[in-house]
Amino acid sequence: MRVLSFTVSKEWNQVKLKYFLRSYCHLSARLLTKQKHVKMGLTINGNHGKANDVLKTGDIVCVNLPDVQKDIEPIALPLRILYEDDDIIVIDKAFGMPVYPTAGHNNDSLANALFYHYQQSSVCVGFHPIYRLDKDTSGVIVIAKHGYAAAVLSESIEKEYTAICEGILEGKGIIDAPIRLKDGYTIQREVAKDGQRAVTHWQAVCHANQHTLLHIRLETGRTHQIRVHFSHIGHPLAGDDMYGGHLEQIGRQALCCSKVLFQHPVTGVCMNFTCGPQRDMEVLLKSN
Repeated sequence: MRVLSFTVSKEWNQVKLKYFLRSYCHLSARLLTKQKHVKMGLTINGNHGKANDVLKTGDIVCVNLPDVQKDIEPIALPLRILYEDDDIIVIDKAFGMPVYPTAGHNNDSLANALFYHYQQSSVCVGFHPIYRLDKDTSGVIVIAKHGYAAAVLSESIEKEYTAICEGILEGKGIIDAPIRLKDGYTIQREVAKDGQRAVTHWQAVCHANQHTLLHIRLETGRTHQIRVHFSHIGHPLAGDDMYGGHLEQIGRQALCCSKVLFQHPVTGVCMNFTCGPQRDMEVLLKSN
């Protein structure tokens, strides 16, 4: 069981437990409701705490998060772990690995690999990806081990992507074009007036061999946003045949989540993780 401990400062004297947990501790309403049904899920100075209990300066409030059992098969798979503690794990995900098991990928997902890793460490924790990367998108992904960490991180992570598009782009720009699910499709998206607003910021780094290396920041987080937007402006990502890219030089979309910044959900420490594009992307810019 993961126990989170908070000390009540004078600013929170005479405040009800539920307001302290929601405002100061950033406990989600959903998790707060769940804790009510966990034996000793909330305590004040070691005693059972109720939502309407009034706190005093110096009280120790604990949130006792129970172990989690998931029906996901643990499977030994290669993992590059960048960081791990009791609350989060940060992975440099290889391309070709889906985040969750899916049809046709029941035993090669990141979830399968992580539950095997947890099993070897004899811990029972949750699997809460703070964001998803497509199966063939590589790079940094942050996984929370419990609902509290997931709730705190969900609004605070900053990401930067590295991509290689076809054709030559120079300078920097913003793509502001709404995205929706393409008619008749279950996965593929398209730019359309009645779609959800989507904004992508990009900067060209260099170009070679009719390809451009880009640094990208998303203002919104729509499914396939980067892939759809660059296809929309006539520069699909290399290897992204779903959106007009070509497969001659790379067999998947040339996209990597290369930088992630956030505050640790429990300690508050600023954290920064980076990774470089994988080799199949690098060769696109090498001289023949």
